[in-house]
Amino acid sequence: MRHANRWPVLALLCFSLLLVAVDATVLHIAVPALTAALEPSAVQLLWIIDIYSLVVAPLLVTFGTLGDRYGRRGFVLGGYLVFGLASLAAAFATTPLALILARAGLGVGGAMIMPATLSIIRQVFTDRRERAIALGVWGAVAAGGAAVGPILGGVLVEHFWWGAVFLINVPLLLIALPLAIRLLPPTTRHPHPWDALSAVLSVAGILALAFGLKEAGYGHTIGRGPAVLVFALGVALLVWFTARQRRLATPLLDVALFAQRGFATGVACVLLAIFALVGLELMLAQYLQLVLGLSPSGAAIRMVPLMVAAIVGGLTAARLLDRLGLRATMSGGLALTALSLTPVLGWGVEDHPLTLAMCFVGIGFGVEVALLAASDTIMASAPESRAGSAAAIEETAYELGAGLGIAVLGTITTIVYAPALVVPAELAAGPAVLARESLAAAAHVAEELGGPVGASLLAGARLAFVTALHSTVLVSIAFLLVTAVAVAVLLPRRQAAPVVERERERVAA
Repeated sequence: MRHANRWPVLALLCFSLLLVAVDATVLHIAVPALTAALEPSAVQLLWIIDIYSLVVAPLLVTFGTLGDRYGRRGFVLGGYLVFGLASLAAAFATTPLALILARAGLGVGGAMIMPATLSIIRQVFTDRRERAIALGVWGAVAAGGAAVGPILGGVLVEHFWWGAVFLINVPLLLIALPLAIRLLPPTTRHPHPWDALSAVLSVAGILALAFGLKEAGYGHTIGRGPAVLVFALGVALLVWFTARQRRLATPLLDVALFAQRGFATGVACVLLAIFALVGLELMLAQYLQLVLGLSPSGAAIRMVPLMVAAIVGGLTAARLLDRLGLRATMSGGLALTALSLTPVLGWGVEDHPLTLAMCFVGIGFGVEVALLAASDTIMASAPESRAGSAAAIEETAYELGAGLGIAVLGTITTIVYAPALVVPAELAAGPAVLARESLAAAAHVAEELGGPVGASLLAGARLAFVTALHSTVLVSIAFLLVTAVAVAVLLPRRQAAPVVERERERVAA
């Protein structure tokens, strides 16, 4: 029997998913304004940006399992409350630490909401054809949310202040919460075992890994030596987590799936494609504003081709997959992304509007095509009985790729930028140290100084950032090309697999 409110439920769930997806990238355009207001260090700024994804990634599977055990509806409602309160705290944060903690709270709320959306769609859409339409809409929202983030952030920062990118969530959630209470159906509980130690190991391991990586690169908080030890601890915790999953009868994350070559290759493609996309999106957003001098909304408009190309890529990828096969589609998408990045290596502080638009088009299209092919590979490689575990790993790879992309590429940018910056001799020691933190910090110092000294500092900071951007792009191109070659070698030319729409329907089941 068809659920009477199935289409309103779909709209509500897609709205929920959009909030979660947008929040991963909405701060990219707000970095200059946020830096001027809170004056975070380079490492603190990276935590502000990527703590959200780093918290969401390990908690997706945890809350997905808990939702199956205690009911998904309650976790969606609870996620709304946590997300709303954390948004309010983030909007009015007065210190970098307060904003980092608020962003972590947003990650907890997002992880409570996201896993339940597909399951509830499967529950309320019992008709096969309607379910396919609903899953297609869900997929479009999931793909477009991250691309919309910088554009929305640019508009809000331009007309209000940086905190508005969070505050806007509060009235939207106040409307959504009573609608969710009324519309979302009760969900069946499945008493699956839940291993609390596995959840702790995954969260602690990923956060220790990211903290050690950032501090090893910059070393302001605890020094490089202790940072390497923290990084090693993170690796050890994740190794322990993996070993524990292999021993459990009902693991939190089914790592045994990685024994299949196609599955492991697909997950690696997802992680590295998102790694490059989100990390570079942050750097290019700063380039547009702080090097080229565009306003937040102007920078957001320049990034529209990326969003449009990603949507077009999502719409055409299934046809390319049918015609070219998995190997050519996935490796070709990654290679196109790498090729589209190469013009950046020749850029300086001058504007290249046409080349920039073409780069964004190639990046958006290439990444989206590769991601859809990777998704098809992942689901085709997983047995029917383990489709839910495969989907959970894929979603985790998305969020982990976003968090690690910002952590790694942001750390590389910081490492190269600081020594490349030539500080004017007449600049006092305190402002000089602050200027070396980041381009956004240097721009803030230059604005306060004014005059020839401020202009000289800003010009030097822009050149240093461009040098750092080139290093970051080189690393991204290398990652993408290595992954493209690995895909071409490891995957068969064509793989017997259901079409993507049918596979996504199977995941929801």
